[in-house]
Amino acid sequence: MLIRFNVKNFLSFSERDDHSSEEFSMISGNVRSKKEHIYDDGSVKLLKFAAVYGANASGKSNFIKALDFMKHTIIDKLPNGYSNKYCKISEKNKSKESYFEVEIKINNNFYAYGFEVILSEGRIVSEWLVQLFSNRDYKVIFNRDVIKGTYEIADFKKANNKLNVYADDIKRDTSALFLNIMNKNKNLFYDEYTNVSVIKDVYDWFFESLDINYPEKPVSDYSYMIKSDNIDKIGEIISAFGTGISNLKVVDVPPENVLNVIPKRLFDFVKIAAEKRISEINEIIKQNENKNIKATVGFCYRKDKNFFAFEFDEKGEIICKTIKFSHNSKNDILFDLEEESDGTVRLLDLIEILISDDNKTFVIDELDRCLHPSLTYKFIEAYFDKIKNSNTQLIVTTHESRLLDFDLLRRDEIWFTDKNKKGSTDIYSLEEYNERFDRKIDKAYLEGRYGGVPVFDTIFPIEEN
Repeated sequence: MLIRFNVKNFLSFSERDDHSSEEFSMISGNVRSKKEHIYDDGSVKLLKFAAVYGANASGKSNFIKALDFMKHTIIDKLPNGYSNKYCKISEKNKSKESYFEVEIKINNNFYAYGFEVILSEGRIVSEWLVQLFSNRDYKVIFNRDVIKGTYEIADFKKANNKLNVYADDIKRDTSALFLNIMNKNKNLFYDEYTNVSVIKDVYDWFFESLDINYPEKPVSDYSYMIKSDNIDKIGEIISAFGTGISNLKVVDVPPENVLNVIPKRLFDFVKIAAEKRISEINEIIKQNENKNIKATVGFCYRKDKNFFAFEFDEKGEIICKTIKFSHNSKNDILFDLEEESDGTVRLLDLIEILISDDNKTFVIDELDRCLHPSLTYKFIEAYFDKIKNSNTQLIVTTHESRLLDFDLLRRDEIWFTDKNKKGSTDIYSLEEYNERFDRKIDKAYLEGRYGGVPVFDTIFPIEEN
């Protein structure tokens, strides 16, 4: 679970007057209501939801881009265009380090991981991973000073010889993160040295548990819909949201029809990958003499309003499936996904959050895109019903003021972004205002009480005669 995220000198985020970073926190405040919205393990209380408000160009999306930038750099490398992403409100920022750090909870342990990079030069200057304890004590897992070429690694006993070799190889490599290097083709290493799994666990949290999504990119590839045990549940949910859909079905599609939609090169690549994977599975089955098991491999393709699932059997034969929708339970007329409204498609994107059993941290930019205000409100209500028995987190940016309702949200679940006098983004919580719970905060927000709303000049000034 996400505890905190700190960023400095990235896009519209500069630094505070005391040179500290901007901080976003999922630690609960002093609110006593809606305790079911909170994860509480006795040592920490974490929010399971946060909504970030702000005017256009105030930095809401930049907050998500900063978190996404950190993830991309860890999983792969510095993203394209990185050299131009420092905060440009000051020319001095071009040569200053950009700072990224998260505090996260994995199982029953707490960690802080971060790095600093001079973006204009593409130069990583420091990196650290620290285990945190409830008594404010800590343990350094690793700490790198790339400029000095020095590093510190915790005592992992027999594993230290190899760890030191890996660290020594990149001690002055300003393009590489140790967390990335230690998770590239290192499965055998972690099998042999299980006590070093913390480094893999932190990497896996970014790779598997931090799910970041933008409005122009599908939140889901719909693979969850193909599971037979999900279909009825999804049908019930989508119907309850007033979409007019009464049911949905997984139906077979002739493979030749799919080729009209999917680029042939991509289809051929998927087929080759499937054949290779089936061959590997067949070899495992043969070695274990499991003759009753049949090797099959599945893939999903989703782009815009096109969705197809492929299943390849051990003979190389292809079965294609898609989802179709019924709007009247009394007839058998089915509609394609491309015939559904943008709002329905957006809702289908988001439904995975309501049915997933994975305790992920979902981050959604512009949650309310294409959704009716009442539907957005209903979705958040449904989310809170769902998380009573899970540790899922949902962080969204939105303009939907109807969510600013103390009957729905806690005060500490509401955040704002606003541009300060210097032109950089401040991010702060409604908790700082200590508002009464009977206050109409949606009205107060739109009136500008908390900042984060646009301030207009005269668009068509009156010309004096």
